[in-house]
Amino acid sequence: MRKQFNPNEIELTKYLFFTGKGGVGKTSTACATAVSLADSGKKVLLVSTDPASNLQDVFETNLDGKGVAIEKVPDLVVANLDPIQSAAEYRESVIAPYRGELPDEVIKNMEEQLSGSCTAEIAAFNEFSTFITDKEVGTKYDYIIFDTAPTGHTLRMLQLPSAWSNFIRDNTHGASCLGQLSGLEDRKEVYKLAVKMLADKEMTTLLLVTRPDNAPLREAERASTELRDIGVLNQELIINGYLENYDDELSEAVYENQQDALEEMPKSLKEMQQYYIPLRAYNIMGLENIRNFLNQNTGVVSNDPLQVETLYSLDHVIDDIYQSKKKVIFTMGKGGVGKTTVAAAIALRLASKGVKVHLTTTDPAAHLKYIMTEQDNITMSHIDEHEVLENYRENVLSKAIESHLSEADIAYIEEDLRSPCTQEIAVFRAFAEIVDRADQEIVVIDTAPTGHTLLLLDSTQSYHKEVQRTMGDTPDSVKKLLPRLRNVAETEVVIVTLPETTPFFEAKRLEEDLNRAGIHSKWWVINSSLYATNTTNGLLKAKAKNEIKWINKIADVADGKVALIKWTTKELKGDELRNI
Repeated sequence: MRKQFNPNEIELTKYLFFTGKGGVGKTSTACATAVSLADSGKKVLLVSTDPASNLQDVFETNLDGKGVAIEKVPDLVVANLDPIQSAAEYRESVIAPYRGELPDEVIKNMEEQLSGSCTAEIAAFNEFSTFITDKEVGTKYDYIIFDTAPTGHTLRMLQLPSAWSNFIRDNTHGASCLGQLSGLEDRKEVYKLAVKMLADKEMTTLLLVTRPDNAPLREAERASTELRDIGVLNQELIINGYLENYDDELSEAVYENQQDALEEMPKSLKEMQQYYIPLRAYNIMGLENIRNFLNQNTGVVSNDPLQVETLYSLDHVIDDIYQSKKKVIFTMGKGGVGKTTVAAAIALRLASKGVKVHLTTTDPAAHLKYIMTEQDNITMSHIDEHEVLENYRENVLSKAIESHLSEADIAYIEEDLRSPCTQEIAVFRAFAEIVDRADQEIVVIDTAPTGHTLLLLDSTQSYHKEVQRTMGDTPDSVKKLLPRLRNVAETEVVIVTLPETTPFFEAKRLEEDLNRAGIHSKWWVINSSLYATNTTNGLLKAKAKNEIKWINKIADVADGKVALIKWTTKELKGDELRNI
């Protein structure tokens, strides 16, 4: 039985970890839980590492990483850790001993090795562990709430002996993004205790936050499975943004879509204790809205005016790509924002102009073949990440075994090969081969390697190791790829996002990451916009008004080059892709 989430009516453990896909509302839920418990007289510490959380705006208080008492919420202390700053400090603490001792090229490579998402997560966990293992902190508070939990990959890595050695400097096997624990031997026991406490169901609950949509539910299942595999079984599910009723065509379509997604949710999630939070009309910003979030839909709705001179259509983006004779088009963005749909629409409409197009994707959840099929001027392919990664793993592990490495080192490499960075590197060659087709046709690719991965392979030392890992040959397609992606006359990156807090900040970080690699984007596409619809439903109309703030922010970052796609009741596939 699914119940509305109310922390004051639930038996809670002392430590609460909120986790979930970006943009599902885990920060809002964590904040509202903390305020609700503090308002009931409990002493609460809230710790966040979410760079998109805007906790200072939420609590109207300047925050730091040590903890600040919230004047308007007695008994609540909030620590807002900056993961970017933490990662930078962490990276420097690992590299500093080698400056002046190793060549500049090696130092540059080490810096890039430690610039990925895995390092940021280790840096965050380094901060988390202090709070979760500090006995004084544990005694002082009734509840300690963490907004965001570490992934299973990070926790597994912390348990490996070789992760604590100077792996970056000493290994010759090309670990793609690990080695971040070098020099932190004195923290090993603290980390070990933190992992143990995470798995203790009497002390800790992991709250998986999701939305009633297919992509976030699949992501919740993946996170749940990863954590279960290492013994974190104390999991519960919170479904945020649940529409309770409808009164027009659009709201009915939203309701039906949600019901279908919940009916088809993975079995493992269905077996969990489930809670829901109703869809709210307002942005979860400001203390009044946070207090109302879990119990009522009255809140402060934005009245920001639209400050964008022109909101373009997707047709304008496609015409610009066609007229500028771009040969390689990437749609990039976080999962669930609709980049696969946008890629298919771009390919279809370019083909209708008489040019030959090859469309491909690496998104295992995209089901591109169900959205459209090959037709005049369009060929299609799918880079199977799982297959490519498995082949890559076999090659790397066989070389490691031939080198007579210890069991501990092989275990380390195996964990490295589970990391997101390694997965990107594994599909790198497949990307290169596809992009090489741009000599004869336009290539449209749904998702690309991140700037971090491209820079990692561009580094002389890393590239040399990568060649060793992949049987010693370097295809011309690989050599040509990065220069081609950096050529603005040839390549177009279309960033796809939603008019919401977290998707915007994540897309902005993605753009900054690409800029580091010398790859620049021109167009941003805002997908699934309620502002662009004519809904008469009061709740959805209020949400549409709240989108304006984020449309303005996106237009500012994109220098006005923004296209808007409205939320639609129709399933976008086949000829329907011509009309978005």
